[in-house]
Amino acid sequence: MPDPESELQGVAALLAERRVELTAFLVREFGERIPELPRDPVLVDLLNGSAGSNLETLAHLLRGHVPVTDIQAPAAAVEYARRLAQRGTSPSALLRAYRLGQQLILRWAYEEIERRVPDPLLALQTSRLLTDTSFVYVDAVSEEVMGAYQSERERWLTNRSAVQRETVDALLRDDRLDLAATEAALGYRLRQHHLGLVLWTAPGAGDLAAVERTVGRIAEQLGAGGHPLFVPRDRETAWAWVPIGRTADADLGVVGTVVAGCDPAVSVAVGSPGAGEPGFRTTHLGAAAAHEVAQLGQHPAGHVIAYDDPTVRAAALLARDLPTTRRMVRGTLGDLADDSEGAARLRETLLAFVEERESYVATAARVHLHKNTVKYRVDRAVEARGKPLGEDRLDLELALIACRWLGPEVLARG
Repeated sequence: MPDPESELQGVAALLAERRVELTAFLVREFGERIPELPRDPVLVDLLNGSAGSNLETLAHLLRGHVPVTDIQAPAAAVEYARRLAQRGTSPSALLRAYRLGQQLILRWAYEEIERRVPDPLLALQTSRLLTDTSFVYVDAVSEEVMGAYQSERERWLTNRSAVQRETVDALLRDDRLDLAATEAALGYRLRQHHLGLVLWTAPGAGDLAAVERTVGRIAEQLGAGGHPLFVPRDRETAWAWVPIGRTADADLGVVGTVVAGCDPAVSVAVGSPGAGEPGFRTTHLGAAAAHEVAQLGQHPAGHVIAYDDPTVRAAALLARDLPTTRRMVRGTLGDLADDSEGAARLRETLLAFVEERESYVATAARVHLHKNTVKYRVDRAVEARGKPLGEDRLDLELALIACRWLGPEVLARG
């Protein structure tokens, strides 16, 4: 008397017999429907091995050769998952392959059951048994290969990051290195223009995955000619270099646009574009100097600070000797150096007034105030300072710049 188990064993035998044909079918479907999967010959060959070994193991399970409790992912499937981890392929692509593979094989098997089993009730029972068994198999195997993927990804990133950090540190020290070997170790071409970035998150909000996504979006918006170099430094900070090709011309304004639309906890310091191996160093040094200014100034998360801004460059120099800068700020600004909201408004207006060559009209347009309001604030600022506007003019501008960017580090606390 036919029963679901015996009918299912017949389908399993056919599955084993047609394994090569079905494997090729699955690989073709994966290539068309999951574009994230790598398509180079080595990885496609591994995908063939993974799909084929999964079908073979599933056939053994359906025929009762392997107990359900002993289900293990085939070695070829585990190796394919590890290679995807090394390539940085999204784990969702791997999971989708298992779901799609299950769907396609079930569809094929249902058609075979319909053709082989004339009794509708027996066909239904056989299909249910097949469905239940296939879900148990895919659940167990996909969990195991995802574990292998995560372990390999962590190991790969740790090893790669260690090599990259050592290589980057050597480059920044200006050690004499073999250029081709250095590029191979970094996975990044040095013979082009670079834009250096330092990225960080708010304390306790460390999410380097969000930071890396931000770098990727910046590179995309800048039209990068290759993958950016991303080097984590700790849980909350990373360095990055974006390849911008043969010219230093880059619209750095897009960085602010990208950051505004990304994780609000991520901040970015931007260097000036540089060319070749020397430019790799200088663009990073500019970004690192801007980062130090941002850290000292305790600016809120989710902002961009660019070394191209002359006031940022001046603040970076002033930050190198904070005791002297503090004395200069307080001696030059007097009561205008108070750490208060009122004094901050006066300082910002006065700095804009100085930078706009003492034009009330230009300053009003820049700070979006009426020119009479600008004049009132400038007069109040001069009064608080206790000196005429023209006295110690260079010190005045530097002191105002220091207050803008270095804030609490140089202001007088009441």
